[in-house]
Amino acid sequence: MGETRGIGRWAAVSSVALLTLLAVSAVHWPRPEPFANTTGEVLPATGVMVQVWLSTADRRLRLAQQPDVMAEERGADTGTADVVIDLAHTYQTMTGFGAALTDSSAWLIRNKMSALQRAALLHEMFGPPPGLDFNMLRITIGASDFSLQHYTLDDMPAGQTDPGLQHFNVAVAQRNVIPVLQDILAIHPGLRIIASPWSAPAWMKTSANLISGSLLEQYEPNYAAYLVHFLDAFKGYGIPIFALTLQNEPAFEPLTYPGMELTADARARIIGQYLGPALAARKPKTLILGWDHNWDAPNQPLSVLADPTANRYVAGIAWHCYAGDPSAQTTVHRAYPGKDAYLTECSGGDWPSAKNGELLLFARNILMMSIKNWARGAVYWNLVLDEDHGPHAGGCDQCKGVVTVDAQTGEISRNDEYYAFAHFSRFVLPGAVRVKSGNTQTGVHQVAFQNPDHGSVVLVAVNGNAKATRLSVEQGDVRFQYDLPANSVATFEWSPGAPDAPAPAASVAR
Repeated sequence: MGETRGIGRWAAVSSVALLTLLAVSAVHWPRPEPFANTTGEVLPATGVMVQVWLSTADRRLRLAQQPDVMAEERGADTGTADVVIDLAHTYQTMTGFGAALTDSSAWLIRNKMSALQRAALLHEMFGPPPGLDFNMLRITIGASDFSLQHYTLDDMPAGQTDPGLQHFNVAVAQRNVIPVLQDILAIHPGLRIIASPWSAPAWMKTSANLISGSLLEQYEPNYAAYLVHFLDAFKGYGIPIFALTLQNEPAFEPLTYPGMELTADARARIIGQYLGPALAARKPKTLILGWDHNWDAPNQPLSVLADPTANRYVAGIAWHCYAGDPSAQTTVHRAYPGKDAYLTECSGGDWPSAKNGELLLFARNILMMSIKNWARGAVYWNLVLDEDHGPHAGGCDQCKGVVTVDAQTGEISRNDEYYAFAHFSRFVLPGAVRVKSGNTQTGVHQVAFQNPDHGSVVLVAVNGNAKATRLSVEQGDVRFQYDLPANSVATFEWSPGAPDAPAPAASVAR
């Protein structure tokens, strides 16, 4: 799936080809007609140009820039557009977008791509436009299902323990993950890394095995120390960790790869008594994110946040997309509005439900809806997988990366998820704020942002209708309309228009 081409050639577009592409775009996607008010009067232009990028579910267009739209002056029928954007009514500040550098992803990048292919891929993923401009990354502490082997950072022979963590090491990470992280940080020094363990060392667990089991209460302080050792080790390689979760999917015990149950009571104890105090004085600061599991159980993070000692150390809640819906984020936000929300894992795959592609699913249901339910950032699962959905050591055998690498040639295919994320990550800058944009009656879903320092306005719209739909947009004295193709995603960007009246105080209510 996805568009396949040699990554080393991704920027090599000749001027002739570019002119041809623009000519074709002009034929197939003409500028919309000037906006007419309810009396039929054609409104004069404001001089503001709206830039437009389109992707279609049939893959005919993939983040293709369209001819600019000339905005029109607003008439007397103020507020009648389908989308009315109010820059004074603000919500959360955005941190960013990204994916997970699993062991499998790092191994493929280091072992199945040439140096030129590797450099081109990392610049495309983490460099500024025309790159994706990813600025977030999730890594695993020890093995996940997307590793070449099962391991933790302090494995001992059966029957032996290491409470002093004398055998702690990051030898496996030194092979691939750490070098790739250093390469990425050279491209994007402001990278925000979230780290999550899949299992404690077997000697800390009821199962005495990396598979299944739970953490023995007697080893809770040692487990907190284990996580601090990880932070120290990576700091020594010049890799700062932005945020830490206590356990990946703590309510799930997988049968084929490392995992561990960690109850809400145990999480509250570890955070409140051990990990929180240990991290409180660290510089640079590493945040603690709670939960790190699905939307279907908001009572789980609420239970930990109800513990006053743990609450003081929890900066926010990490969410996964595999059960429930994003409204769970708003449930927690209403109870604890000072706690951030992040979508830290969601994977696409070659399963039956994806036979018609996943562009709209990820752009609308995952990214847009998690953001409209207070997420400050969204992180996809594997950054890179091969054509056989791996390598993996148990777990998901149909998952896709943001890109798929051909293990024989090192060439990549850009999957639907790549383009869904690109519609956000290339335009919504770190520090942007989500702003009020209302709800349309046209079947088009949308979310709006203003970039930092009173910067550009960004509107992402998803037309899930089976036919083209005309969308009218109003922001300040800027007004325009656009015919969205059937089953498409569009990103619009323009310089903000002046409001008609002094803006009210910014609101934080949804």
